[in-house]
Amino acid sequence: MDAKFLTRIKQDYPTLKFTQGKRFSFRAPRTITIGPAEENDSLLLLHELGHALLNHQDFGTDVERLKMERAAWEKARELAPGYRIVFDDNLVENELDSYRDWLNKKSQCPKCHLTRFQTPDGKYHCPKCENFT
Repeated sequence: MDAKFLTRIKQDYPTLKFTQGKRFSFRAPRTITIGPAEENDSLLLLHELGHALLNHQDFGTDVERLKMERAAWEKARELAPGYRIVFDDNLVENELDSYRDWLNKKSQCPKCHLTRFQTPDGKYHCPKCENFT
């Protein structure tokens, strides 16, 4: 990651804490972990910054998590020109696809493989395998 870019981010957002770690992530309310150097690391950092600026905390359902991920990417899109970062739509869709794939797998009923639905308490329910009256 470009050192000037990182210095500027830290100056622009002095209330945020930046740490080094195994992968890029955001821990509410104000800690951003910077992962190893890679091709699109500046854009990944802007994504995590997007979570912080949007005040993302917890999510109740997995669909809410996917919406938060999309919103953080849109915030990164908004921030990118100000830092002269090229926004890579393919990267974003690949990142979101990983969440979509995870959600698809998680929502499949382990017994009958139908798609289950998730209630606000975070639990999944299968319309075939559970009795709904």
